Amino acid sequence: MIPLPAPNTRANPYRGLSVQEVDIPLTEEAVLDHLLGREVYRRTDFLALRSHGATALVAVRKASLELLFSPVIEARLLAGPNETAWVESPETDVGNATSLSEAAVPGARANVVLGRFEHVNFLWEPAPITVRVTEVVPPYPPKLFAQAQQVVAYDEDLPPVRLVLDAVDVHELAARNPAPEYLLPCRGSGTELGAPVSFLDTRPAMRGDWTLIGCERSLQFHRHFYGDEPVRVDLCPRKRAEAEAAAPGELTLTKCCLIERGLEADATRAVVPWGTSLDEVRAGLRHMLLPLAPEAVQGVAPSAAAAAEPALEGGRR
Repeated sequence: MIPLPAPNTRANPYRGLSVQEVDIPLTEEAVLDHLLGREVYRRTDFLALRSHGATALVAVRKASLELLFSPVIEARLLAGPNETAWVESPETDVGNATSLSEAAVPGARANVVLGRFEHVNFLWEPAPITVRVTEVVPPYPPKLFAQAQQVVAYDEDLPPVRLVLDAVDVHELAARNPAPEYLLPCRGSGTELGAPVSFLDTRPAMRGDWTLIGCERSLQFHRHFYGDEPVRVDLCPRKRAEAEAAAPGELTLTKCCLIERGLEADATRAVVPWGTSLDEVRAGLRHMLLPLAPEAVQGVAPSAAAAAEPALEGGRR
């Protein structure tokens, strides 16, 4: 018997779903009677049957995966009209799981979405995976969080993702550590701290009586420029992510100035360079998330793009 799909299953690519208008009641008996022995395209693994405004989702198994069209030899009604939502959402990219999850109707077991370009896909039992992005603010939005949003929006192999910002706020650090003067790593770090602010990347000519709000690399620069170590408040997002107790299975994306290229990753955390690229962010998210994606169904597998990723350092592939 065709097994029930894992949560977050969809057709990937979405040509694995066929939408058909039928004039039958969408009961299990009628659906199976209609489909068994009927020819379907060799790439079709799921059908969304539409009857008088109602929708049902069906999984099928074909006699052959080689012939262009092949008869259905097994079918399973996954969700009838009471469990299936038909969603018309012209802005949704139906090839992207996160986009599908954002269009999903709460409580519906199967969501069949008519989206951008009139293309259709489904998402089964949506359960977006939370990824905590630990990053420094300002600026707003912080760069790493914005990059993660970009990656999640275009990567068609990732499962649905819910990004949550865990902000290391420079203003809060300054408020907890009052000083007559502050030194920040760069102008993007913020300026309104209630005291004079200098910026390490401009290499001030005179060494001030400042408190450095910065990371290990900033401290190294300060030693080189001025020959000493100032009072320092560490803002390293990696250290914050490591210090906080993570919930079981919680995933974290963060960055570290001591990584210059590539990334370090394990099953629940990915650490990218401070000036990271989208490719590195994508590799980190894929490393954590692809093992959690539903297994390929009926020969439908993730795209070959998964092989084209930057190397991981200090972690398993």
